[in-house]
Amino acid sequence: MTDILLRELSNDDIDWMLGTGETKEISANTVIFEQGTPVKAFYILLDGTLSVYAVPIANRSSDECQLFQLSSGEMVGEFPLLKNSYSTTNVKAIEKSSILSVPLWNLGVKLQKDINFAAHLYRAIAILLADRLNKIINQYGKTVGQNTAQIAQYQQRKMFFIFAELQDSDIDWFVGAGTLEKISAGTVIINAGRPADALHILLDGKLGLTACEDNINPWMRAKTQSQNQETQPNTFAIISKGDIFGETHFVEASPPSIKIKALVNSLVLSIPRWRLAAKLLHDIGFAIRFYRVLGILFADKQQAVISQIISHSDYNKPQYNANKFLDEDNNLENELSADTLLQMSLAANRFDWMLKKIQQG
Repeated sequence: MTDILLRELSNDDIDWMLGTGETKEISANTVIFEQGTPVKAFYILLDGTLSVYAVPIANRSSDECQLFQLSSGEMVGEFPLLKNSYSTTNVKAIEKSSILSVPLWNLGVKLQKDINFAAHLYRAIAILLADRLNKIINQYGKTVGQNTAQIAQYQQRKMFFIFAELQDSDIDWFVGAGTLEKISAGTVIINAGRPADALHILLDGKLGLTACEDNINPWMRAKTQSQNQETQPNTFAIISKGDIFGETHFVEASPPSIKIKALVNSLVLSIPRWRLAAKLLHDIGFAIRFYRVLGILFADKQQAVISQIISHSDYNKPQYNANKFLDEDNNLENELSADTLLQMSLAANRFDWMLKKIQQG
């Protein structure tokens, strides 16, 4: 994934980044930003290695839980472009490194004014976030995940924001291009390591995400699953109404070692991969919104899994900001801004509108 920005951005995009950004040299163990603090720049790692990790708020200097490492060519600081300006992790240099720092204000203006740049960058962000989520799940998915009810509660709240990011015409296209499928409880919709032939939107029901052994040859895993044999699964998260799945194949990510299975009778809208690929190629406005939605989706799921890792590590939840949304006693509505509540209402209305159009069809 080290060359993804160079592959996805055009020469003009790269020249703008280099001309707008500032190259900085940072020494080993330098913390670029900490969890719970504002992120003010978008960083591209030019040389060196960065560690992305989490620690208890009460003691930032010990008990580090490293989530993944970043190598030359990768980015960090993308969250403000998707959802909020606060970091949910710590990032520091493992060795002497060089970074390109692009101010978020300049980047935001560029994204609004240059639709081609926006489509390129949001796709690159989605690809990188999908890869990171896959790495975290492969490393920690089998050792965390008994608190799936709270994960589902969080995801259901956040997934509705996806529909606030789309336009009515986008949803109308999904309805026209998709096929309605009734999934019986116990049905495996996507098998670990196998390609997804469609993008799916869960309209009703509940699905379980199961982590499988990662050290199995992909073809052996496919053979095993075709014979309905299990590979020591462990359910670590739940997909709820309004969520999207099967999306990794639209960002060139390798098939993850997870299985998606219906926990109850469910209703799914499935958009064939070939139809969506053609739409993304010919409608740049749709592509911008779609890849931005995928970025938000991957960022939210990454945050949920990280919070489970923190919880599994016996960190003090009330002190960890990223876990705040998992507190069942937390009155979320009282802490939401008027703009956020308006966005939630818009998203819910669009989701209901989509359901009505499907019923009418």
